[in-house]
Amino acid sequence: MKTGFVVNPIAGVGGLVGLKGTDGASTLAEAFARGGRKVAPGRAVEALKSVGKMDLPLEFITCSSEMGQDELESAGIKHKVVCRTASRSTGADTKMAVQAFLDEGAELIIFAGGDGTARDVLEIADAKATIIGIPAGVKMHSAVFALTPEALGDLVVAFVSTGRTRDAEVMDVDEDSYRQGKLDVKLFGYAKVPDDPADLQAGKTVYRSGSAREEAEEIGQYIAETMRKGVAYVLGPGTTTEAIAKHLGLQKTVLGVDVVLDGKLVLRDASEAQLLSFLEQHTLTEIIVTPIGSQGFFFGRGNQQISAAVIRKVGPEKICVIATPTKLKDTKVLRVDTGDKDLDERLLGPVKVTTGYKRRRLVKVE
Repeated sequence: MKTGFVVNPIAGVGGLVGLKGTDGASTLAEAFARGGRKVAPGRAVEALKSVGKMDLPLEFITCSSEMGQDELESAGIKHKVVCRTASRSTGADTKMAVQAFLDEGAELIIFAGGDGTARDVLEIADAKATIIGIPAGVKMHSAVFALTPEALGDLVVAFVSTGRTRDAEVMDVDEDSYRQGKLDVKLFGYAKVPDDPADLQAGKTVYRSGSAREEAEEIGQYIAETMRKGVAYVLGPGTTTEAIAKHLGLQKTVLGVDVVLDGKLVLRDASEAQLLSFLEQHTLTEIIVTPIGSQGFFFGRGNQQISAAVIRKVGPEKICVIATPTKLKDTKVLRVDTGDKDLDERLLGPVKVTTGYKRRRLVKVE
């Protein structure tokens, strides 16, 4: 089976530095200026290794350099370069690559990136080929991504063995609005993906009901009342964590990571580097996060600033997961994808999720 493989090497660069995306040349330049680093190539190699172990009848075709060739070589997988791209890639390069794959007769196209990359792939592939995304961006609301890079192998096996596919949403957000704290998720179309819901993430669910807001207010009140003096609290993105800040009389960045200490906002929209620097000076710290609706990820999607290094510094035992009952109705299990396999395994198992005032529910992390 001819399989196209393309990497958006700059996907995810803005995550650790709190930019919430890397769309546009100016944003990318700012991400690197802040100390952002490339994560997509490494996650792509990790995913390819899971495929290489399967000994599948695949014929890989790809792009030159770090848009595919380098990663396939690192994973030890034979391939043919059918598309030459510029040293600094753009969305146009991704589209050109997908067209080259289709011209070569590719039935499956695997890409590494985020929602923006998914849109570029869909625009050219449409329903002509099945696609699978390796999660490597900041925004990953679309239902075309493997749950983790390691899940790619199982997804490809399912497709090769059965050939069954289904339609999945490709979504994206307006990054300018996103950076201003407004989540505007739009549906851009439907892609053909392997019919394997166990290894593909669900699309993001946005909750706007009055009851959900009231539930978040209840959680916010409870957490705010139980905060201890001298303990710093790292608040992840989300309207549920925002409710905590409201009860403290603070204005949180809804889609950023903030730090509260003794009723004051001491870090606003923090990057990974800022969090690590703060933790060097303040050891009494806890992390409060909420999962993405339906997907269930409470680390690794939209809050990459709370990196594996940050979590290890704070301590996995000092993580508080909060979620409204409304959200948990559609979230059967919780998930993590920190990029650190050992840490992810340590976070597996049942976790007590705060769902209201003095109310908790045991939910499995897998």
